[in-house]
Amino acid sequence: MTNVRWRIFFLILATVAINYIDRASLSVAMPTISREFNISPAIQGLLLSGFFWSYCAMQIPGGMLADRFLPRLVIAGATIAWGGFAALAAAATGWITMLLTRVGLGLAEGPIYPAGAKLIGMWMTPTERGRAAALLDGGAPLGTALGSLIIAGLISALGSWRAAFLVAGIGTMACGAFAWFYIRNHPHEHGSTDHQERTHIQDGLRRSSADAGGSAPLSGVFRSPSIWMLFGGWFCFNSLWYGFLTWVPIFLSKTQGLDIAALGWASFLVFFGGFVGELTGGQLLDRWLRTHASTEKVYRSLFGISSGLATIAVFLVAYVHQEAAVITLLATTLFFLRWCGMYWTLPGLLIGGEKAGFLAGSMNFAGNISGIVVPVIVGLIVSATGSYYLALMMFAAAGAGLFLCSIGIRYRRAI
Repeated sequence: MTNVRWRIFFLILATVAINYIDRASLSVAMPTISREFNISPAIQGLLLSGFFWSYCAMQIPGGMLADRFLPRLVIAGATIAWGGFAALAAAATGWITMLLTRVGLGLAEGPIYPAGAKLIGMWMTPTERGRAAALLDGGAPLGTALGSLIIAGLISALGSWRAAFLVAGIGTMACGAFAWFYIRNHPHEHGSTDHQERTHIQDGLRRSSADAGGSAPLSGVFRSPSIWMLFGGWFCFNSLWYGFLTWVPIFLSKTQGLDIAALGWASFLVFFGGFVGELTGGQLLDRWLRTHASTEKVYRSLFGISSGLATIAVFLVAYVHQEAAVITLLATTLFFLRWCGMYWTLPGLLIGGEKAGFLAGSMNFAGNISGIVVPVIVGLIVSATGSYYLALMMFAAAGAGLFLCSIGIRYRRAI
């Protein structure tokens, strides 16, 4: 049997990783940019949150676009567009023009995750979706880890954050062109799939559809307590994740006195821990489900254990000061947090495949509200207190909220 479906999702992994290289570039370059533009921590927080204004607003429309136009067009078009905005950031003349390019970047990147979740439902059988979700969502920590090295390396090599942004943007546009070339919406449309692979996918999707009982009406989506728990859990997940994404490089620079090269490696270790955790969570989910264990037991145990351990690890960061210990605890936090990237398997489970794009977009809309508020709140906390202690306590509270929401979801058809 051919493995085209896995090749497609490794391409999705690469695409999302590039997505996060572009997102993380501002965090890594912020110490340099803040000196050039002479901006305060509060303005830095505003800049870091600007991306999420438009990104959040595009989640539900992005999911509807994926349902209407299907993932291939949405993924390729969005990737090319965000590469253009990433390159334009190199021409910023101050924090206001930088903010405008970040808003454009968020608008372009918005549909990627809903389209990816839709693609999972069209190409993957139920016992393969954990690993597919890990590849879709694993691009976030992998891209952030690589972005820390790549952007820091480019800044050091080229002597300019502007040149680094330009190179990253052009690379993103090239990836979008390749995505259009290789991705197809359905297995039967891809010339490289053989009969055995197509039959394997079709049989799995047929059984999944029969078990689910067809697609659910959208009118009932927002009446389900489990779906509101899904939204709350994803909001808490992203509160912790985006807090790390936007502030960890700056936190390490300020508290540990790291230069740009050391900061790149430290950030790489922290976020690569998240990537390893993502792959671990996907493998555990699929293997456990293949034992025919209760879906409720598998999901609730996986998410409960991981979110609880992530909360403990980030809480301890506030009480240690030695560089190696801080980096280890930050990496441990992300290792366990990213098991909850398997939330991307839940739209199809809770509502059925046909409207999975809509629910995925709604879930990511709820989650990315945190991207708007968390960077600003952290900036205000640091400006007011001169310390990261309260910010770390806020991250621990988000982890606790993720735990409570994850054990509150009923992991079965919601409507």
